[in-house]
Amino acid sequence: MTSSHRRARARSSGFGVRGVLVIGGALAVLLAVLIGWFTLTTGKMSTADAAEATTRAEALLKADNATAARDLAAEAVRGDPDNENAHIVLARALLALQDGVGAEGEIQRAVDAGYDARAVPQWRAEAWVLQGKTDKAPAEADKAPEKLRPYGLRIRARALTATGDYAGAQNALDEALRLAPDDAGVWTDLGRFRFAAGDLLGAAEASDRAVKLAPGSVDALVLRGEIVRSQYGLVAALPWFEQALKRDPARHNALIEYAATLGDAGRTVDALAATRRALAVRPGSAQALYLQAVIAARAGNFDLSRAILEKTGGAIDSLPGAMLLGGTLDLESGEYEQAIEKLTGLVAMQPMNITARKLLAVALLRTDRARNAIDMLRPVVARADADSYALTLVARGFERIGDRENASRFLDRAAFPATGESTAFSADDSTATLAADAAQRPNDPEATLPLIRSLIAGGDKGAALARAQDIAAKNQGAPGAQVVLGDMLMLLNRPADAANAYKRAADLRFDEPTLLRLVEALDRSGKREDAANALALFLSQNPVSVAAQRLSAHWQLAAGDYDAAIDTLEDIRTQIGDGDAALDAELAAAYAGAGETGTAVDFGEAAYGLAPANPAVVDAYGWALFKGGDKDGALELLQKAVILAPRHPGLRWHLAQVYAALGRKAEARQNAQAALADPGFTDRAAAQAMANG
Repeated sequence: MTSSHRRARARSSGFGVRGVLVIGGALAVLLAVLIGWFTLTTGKMSTADAAEATTRAEALLKADNATAARDLAAEAVRGDPDNENAHIVLARALLALQDGVGAEGEIQRAVDAGYDARAVPQWRAEAWVLQGKTDKAPAEADKAPEKLRPYGLRIRARALTATGDYAGAQNALDEALRLAPDDAGVWTDLGRFRFAAGDLLGAAEASDRAVKLAPGSVDALVLRGEIVRSQYGLVAALPWFEQALKRDPARHNALIEYAATLGDAGRTVDALAATRRALAVRPGSAQALYLQAVIAARAGNFDLSRAILEKTGGAIDSLPGAMLLGGTLDLESGEYEQAIEKLTGLVAMQPMNITARKLLAVALLRTDRARNAIDMLRPVVARADADSYALTLVARGFERIGDRENASRFLDRAAFPATGESTAFSADDSTATLAADAAQRPNDPEATLPLIRSLIAGGDKGAALARAQDIAAKNQGAPGAQVVLGDMLMLLNRPADAANAYKRAADLRFDEPTLLRLVEALDRSGKREDAANALALFLSQNPVSVAAQRLSAHWQLAAGDYDAAIDTLEDIRTQIGDGDAALDAELAAAYAGAGETGTAVDFGEAAYGLAPANPAVVDAYGWALFKGGDKDGALELLQKAVILAPRHPGLRWHLAQVYAALGRKAEARQNAQAALADPGFTDRAAAQAMANG
């Protein structure tokens, strides 16, 4: 019988009411004795025990286990509220855990309990910085006692960095380094400052020095992980975060970085486990909830993603990632006005965020604001490398306002299988205005880049190259500066030189845009093997990168490695789902090459239903039909593909083979000769034999 079903029973014989009262009184006395004994043995510490716990907490803090130090110091404070050392150790632990409010309170309690007020300014300043009170933090940090002067300079630098005073922050860190050249904390702050300023080479050097000086420093290990993630990739960064968590398993910021890296690397289950650990440490953590919402959205569970994101209570609404996710979820649920509000703010913050512009254009089109949608995408579709989705959106916008001519022009561009070279967004100001601004800030890349764009737009590529070379030379540690130089060299048709610039950028930040540029430059300069090695290295670190997987699949198809291409393409389909015409077309080609013609035809038909005017799609469907034995159906489609793209050698060669199979030798020879006329055509021996026949 369970306790919930038990009932007290009065016996008919034995004890009466008096007996019950006597027993009740005895039990009350016993209970009071037990409570008193329990309080004495497990409750408030003695003064000596609190002092001993404070000593152990300080040792834990020095060992960089701030979480355990906080818990033990808090116990000491409860045991002896007048122990000023316990309060200050607790405050320092809270600072390490980025709890500025709690730390400030403990600092004041320590002073009230007798701790020397002259010894705490640097910690109080740090608490203020954590709370965003950066205006008064530098002056407070300057009051640090002489032996803690480097610490005060570090906090001063953090406050100045937060307010955008990079020069002042650099000066403070230089002075701290002069005073304490072997202080791992100084090197860690210097590395984070350089990372924020875009000097990745300097940041890497500083973080490497920090972990060598203090191999167990959680802050140094987390920073090293962030920099390695940027330099080398997701997988390479994971061990650094794991080392940090071995030192302090409950460190919130380490758990967040670890979870984010796991999620981006495709290890969803592990990423969720890390976010749950972060939420156990800090209930309601907006960062952990955001990561869970992203994971749910990637899995297509938008309702769950929205529900999780709402739990953040708006704490991260102003962050770009949250704005993009929120706008996407609003679009999915049909709340277009809310999506427009979020995405408009994001585009204002990040004008070159093409994804945000496309999503905002969709929302504008769905609310009958076609002209606004067209304007939003103008800088995107003005580029030669504009993607078919953006071009189609603009075309639909022109259709809505009755401009059929422009709609047709953009639909034609969207249907063409290839894109042009990448270009920069055009500059808004005149070249003279931008040149004057660059002259006033000669060492600021942000001032020079708009001028370079303006010079390119004006056709002065020589002057643009000179500016790009200058900015790259002055910013050796900034990957963006090296990418700008590489882009200029590609515009001047110097791919080998561009590849060298992109290599320097990749050594600093090996991300997706840098990879794609490097691979293209290496490929165009005749170094396909080097390009393939770069792609393989990137995929080993970023296994779920869709762009890299697409490129890999494209090369696998070109090499005739159809089984590998199928595996890669199916992995992509698992990630992004159905409805991608280009993906379906490549799947059709891969399955046709592998002899699985039924599946190839299915994918070809699906691709054709999505993009019937795309010559690459039409060709893939036609070739799948041909491989499946439907020569007449193949002929009709491949003729259409050649009409759409008459100078494409691959389409000509496919059509030639169909003509040959149908016994129409003259047409076969004609199309084989047309394919051979393109110097980039590779299947020359077979085409030459057909042309001669």
